[in-house]
Amino acid sequence: MRTLARTLAASALCLVLAAPAFAAATITIINMDGPGEGFNDPTPAAAVGGNTGTTIGQQRLNCFQEAANIWGATLTSSVTIQIQAAFNPLTCTATSAVLGSAGPRFVEINDPSFDFQGYWYHEALANKEAGTDLTPPFGSDNGSDINAQFNSNLGNAGCLTGSGWYYGFDHNEGALIDLVAVLLHEFGHGLGFSTTTSGSSGNYLNGPPAAPAVWDQFLYDETTGLHWDENTAPQRVASAINTNNLTWDGANVTSGANTFLAHAPEMVVPYGSGSVSGNAAAFGPPLTLGGVAGQAVLVVDPVAPANDGCETPFTNAAALAGKIAVIDRGVCGFAIKVKNAQLAGAIGVVLVNNVAGTFAPGGSDTSIHIPTIAITQAEGTTLKAAIAGGTTNVTLRLHPTTIAGVHPSGRVRMYSPNPFQSGSSVSHYDVSATPNLLMEPAINADLTNNLDLTVNLFRDIGWLPSLLGVPGDGPAAHVTMASRPNPTRGLTSVHFELAVGEAVELTLFDVSGRKVRSLARGIFPAGAHDVAWDGLDGDGHRAAPGVYMARLKGARTQATQHIVLVN
Repeated sequence: MRTLARTLAASALCLVLAAPAFAAATITIINMDGPGEGFNDPTPAAAVGGNTGTTIGQQRLNCFQEAANIWGATLTSSVTIQIQAAFNPLTCTATSAVLGSAGPRFVEINDPSFDFQGYWYHEALANKEAGTDLTPPFGSDNGSDINAQFNSNLGNAGCLTGSGWYYGFDHNEGALIDLVAVLLHEFGHGLGFSTTTSGSSGNYLNGPPAAPAVWDQFLYDETTGLHWDENTAPQRVASAINTNNLTWDGANVTSGANTFLAHAPEMVVPYGSGSVSGNAAAFGPPLTLGGVAGQAVLVVDPVAPANDGCETPFTNAAALAGKIAVIDRGVCGFAIKVKNAQLAGAIGVVLVNNVAGTFAPGGSDTSIHIPTIAITQAEGTTLKAAIAGGTTNVTLRLHPTTIAGVHPSGRVRMYSPNPFQSGSSVSHYDVSATPNLLMEPAINADLTNNLDLTVNLFRDIGWLPSLLGVPGDGPAAHVTMASRPNPTRGLTSVHFELAVGEAVELTLFDVSGRKVRSLARGIFPAGAHDVAWDGLDGDGHRAAPGVYMARLKGARTQATQHIVLVN
């Protein structure tokens, strides 16, 4: 076992909160704040959005418990997941702020229980796989699995001035920042939604040994046709900035994309290929397949820079009525720009990036009733040139066939902007996903308690059993699987065939995803195999009648078979 650097608090008040017993996994929050600060802030507070805490500190703790309950009810683990947390002053300015962060305190490799040998596991997932706490408390250390800290200054003067934390559970945050949504996101990172491999250097974590993360075997470069555990370090560096071509090669995410994601936004134009891809805004009405069509007009406002739409009245306000406004990114908020264009009579807005790469406009304003699409700086330059050359009509709509956030290969895109963004690149879904996903690099106003495709990704990395027969890479993934007899009264044989030899594990789960019994584990040669199940669970007791799922899993192999046990 190997560990990451430990983050410890020397003297702190430790209060432990646990997720309720009905959760599929128990998550405890360890309060690392001192008296009178953070979670222990005694400032009186009124109940808000289902949070009945009477002080700021208690409301913060309640938000953490709410997020822990949501994750706990989703995951399965017999080992308590421990998150040590604190509110501290973090980096911020009047217009931007670090909201918070969370990550594993320890990582593990090569425990015999792990599905994937030779890969680093985040601690909580490692404990789940092992069925035991691999880093119990020692000395003054509480042995927690995840470290989390959040910005206590948010909303104060000079720290995202005018905003602040929203402590309700109903995601009705308005202009504030939804703490529960941020916690769900950051807990996701600590639980496994990230890699231990450096995207800037391409180097694996050197424990020793230097090895890839479980994450890396699913991170796929569409250009090289290689996963990150197959690439060289320089190839990984290039892959991390291979915009739109870094994807997730996990079958559960790929299969779930059409369930969660909508048609991709596009702008139909009278030049080039006739179509420009873009990202929809978090505010305003959604784009439609029919779309909104009109003449594109570049906004001119009275204060330099003149095309950012931040100051009114626009110099060319009369020219915008019934048209689609084209506005540069920068200086003021996205919603402010769009609202100014709407007040001038625009029927839609195209936001143009002021730097290279893509972006997704965040913000909130329920009074905005015109659609918005965001395009790259390069596409914006082309559009402006067309406008300067004469009347240019465009349509803002949803593409009739393309799915937002999905590569033409069918795989879901991961965030890979150029230049590399430390802390964001590689370990998030891409911002092109529509609707917004929890694990995008920015917290968007339309997020709820829905863990969306994050759950599918957690199935891919081993947190939950796959519900699919998964076609992976290489001949070992071509698996046939069956159970005979099925239904059974207590004795059945699980049959599977491997094209080539591989180390696999055959595990039985109930319908809630709880592990019932490990039926077989080891290296199986190519060919047909039969593994008997006698109807007993791992403790030797007769399993209750019902539906069970046998999961066959290896490094590149995954398949499932349902078994019905009757009286």
